[in-house]
Amino acid sequence: MKNVIITGAGIGIGRATAKAFGAAGWRVILTDVLETEGAEVAAEITAAGGAAEFHFLDVTSTEQADAVVAAAEKAHGPLDAVICNAGIAHKVPLDQMTDEKWDHTFEVDLKGMIRVIRPALPGMKAKRAGAIVCVSSIMGVAYGWDEHVHYSAAKAGVVGLVRGLAVELARDGIRANGIAPGYIRTAQSLSPVHSLGEPGLKAAAEFIPMGRVGQPEDIADVILFLVSDAARYLTGQTITVDGGLLVGRY
Repeated sequence: MKNVIITGAGIGIGRATAKAFGAAGWRVILTDVLETEGAEVAAEITAAGGAAEFHFLDVTSTEQADAVVAAAEKAHGPLDAVICNAGIAHKVPLDQMTDEKWDHTFEVDLKGMIRVIRPALPGMKAKRAGAIVCVSSIMGVAYGWDEHVHYSAAKAGVVGLVRGLAVELARDGIRANGIAPGYIRTAQSLSPVHSLGEPGLKAAAEFIPMGRVGQPEDIADVILFLVSDAARYLTGQTITVDGGLLVGRY
């Protein structure tokens, strides 16, 4: 059985991704700061006949990330895939942008990824196999987002991260790719304070060529593809999954 660790797996895209991997026969190591939600998803996967376990993980802590990866490897062997999904998007106008607010977003949305990837690499290198997927955003590959400059910058950094990882790890048999979701119905996008809210999502559906905002499962299925043998010659790419939004806005 292959092993995957997923950050931010308690809700939204992370939750859907965990369930997709569980249904595909993977052992899923779910992590999140949301303990109740994460444990519930793990229980749902096991109740459906899959293998899953939950570990609390704040990705701003190198010590916690090292410990969670070490525990997973001790119990189950080297990881086969790492899915870096944990992220935040807090609205902060530039005149209120402190160093602390800027740094916190980067600590979660970008540095939080390398904290989980780094301890998983020795095991992957030893068996010369592995796949990494990092979640970026359309706000990191094409659009700017007013009052979310720190988020756009961090998510753009994810694109550079996967490129660098892909080149450095290719000869070790490890692939690294990114995924850039468009408007997806999640708790984050539904927040009227920090994002679009329900009215904004309804408006977005009108200008998305496919006529709807995405569901978390729309992203989860592509992540599952990216770590599969079907994507064996694909590395260093960030795939935009947005219902045609970027190509359809003229």
